[in-house]
Amino acid sequence: MTTRRCVCPGSYDPVTNGHVDVISRASGLFDEVVVAILHNPAKHGTFGIDERTALLEGALGHLPNVRVGSWADTLVVDVCREVGADSMVKGLRGGTDFAYELPMAHMNRHLTGVETLFLTAAPDLQHVSSSLIKEVVRYGGDVSGLVPDDVRVALEERLG
Repeated sequence: MTTRRCVCPGSYDPVTNGHVDVISRASGLFDEVVVAILHNPAKHGTFGIDERTALLEGALGHLPNVRVGSWADTLVVDVCREVGADSMVKGLRGGTDFAYELPMAHMNRHLTGVETLFLTAAPDLQHVSSSLIKEVVRYGGDVSGLVPDDVRVALEERLG
């Protein structure tokens, strides 16, 4: 029997409860989920790769079939090939996300045959994005319930 493995790609700067929800749901559909932190070393995010990895591992520690890794300057389909995944899972918050993601899904399938599966965001998390979370924290807003508690604390220390 072959292992059904998928990749959940993203920058995760920072991980939100929306990300956690999609990854958790993917973990119920696949034998193994590889959470791929994709980054450009020339760009400096709010959190470094080691920090993002630690925050993701903390948020996903309850999911035994999920592992976190990071890749720089590469195509996500090459990550899929490297880890032996035939598909990737991405979350969609709405129509704008779909319009952005659909051409990439077609290109990824064209390049390597990797299929992209879309999971819709939980209704109570559709408005959550990493960039919006950072902006709210910068101006003193409360993001409790929108990010894992460790992430909220780290954001408040870094930006608040």
